[in-house]
Amino acid sequence: MHRRPILEILADYARRYPGEAAVADRFATFVAKHPDCFERTCVPGHITGSAWLISHDGGRFLLTHHRKLGRWLQLGGHADGDPAPAEVALREASEESGIADLRLAVTHPIDLDAHDIPATPTEPAHVHYDLRFLVVAPPDAVATTSPESIELRWFDSRRPLDVPHDASVVRLRRKAEQALADRAPALS
Repeated sequence: MHRRPILEILADYARRYPGEAAVADRFATFVAKHPDCFERTCVPGHITGSAWLISHDGGRFLLTHHRKLGRWLQLGGHADGDPAPAEVALREASEESGIADLRLAVTHPIDLDAHDIPATPTEPAHVHYDLRFLVVAPPDAVATTSPESIELRWFDSRRPLDVPHDASVVRLRRKAEQALADRAPALS
C-alpha cells in the first residue's frame, strides 16, 4: 500500500508530539479515506510537503513572499503523486529557492498543518495537509526567486520576524528552533 509509509510517519509524529495526536489522527484519517491523497486532483484536499529552510549554521532562515497567497511562508508545495513527504519538501524547497544540495536536519516532520486554500477560477477551495520538515542549505547557498514568489528573503534567526506572517509560521519557527537545539551537533 503506497500510503502505509505516510501512515507510519503520522503515527511516529503522534508519539513524538503527544499533545498533537489529534492533528496526526486528522491527517491519518484523511490519508486512509483518499487513495489519491498525493494528487492535486484529490478533493477535498491533498498532501503537501514544506521546508523550514535554514542556513548551514542555523543563523538564518529563508521565507518566500508567496505570489498566489500574498503571504510570507516557508517553501513547499504539492506532492504530485510522490508518496514521500520529506522528498517533496526537499524538491519543492530546491525548486522555489534555486538552491541545490539541500538536506534534512532531522528525518521526521517537525510540524503538521492543515490549512485552507481558497478557490481560484481553476480550482475549488481545498485543504493542504502539510508535513513540514527542517531543511539545511549548503554553505554556499544563494537563493533565486522563482515565478511562484514575489520575493525570497533570508531572516536572522535571532531577530523577530519583521514581515506579516501567520500563526503557523510562528509555530513552525518555534518548533524548528527546538529541533535545532536538540540536534545542534548535526549541523556542522
